[in-house]
Amino acid sequence: MTTAVADRTLTTVDRCDRCGAQAYVRVVLGASGGELLFCGHHARAVEPTLRPLSSDWHDETGRLHEKPPVAVD
Repeated sequence: MTTAVADRTLTTVDRCDRCGAQAYVRVVLGASGGELLFCGHHARAVEPTLRPLSSDWHDETGRLHEKPPVAVD
């Protein structure tokens, strides 16, 4: 079950557990399988502490720099 959750792409509905901004990082915690969501800012802030405890660190912050597709008439 953890694998299916970790493979799901984050959407605009997913919100940071710290501040409520759009989440771009999903952290799955070791054996418990608990899931935390973070915006890029808060993910960087907690990474040194949480990364060693995580079984999966799913980072989509690269999407912050993508340009949206342009509609062609």
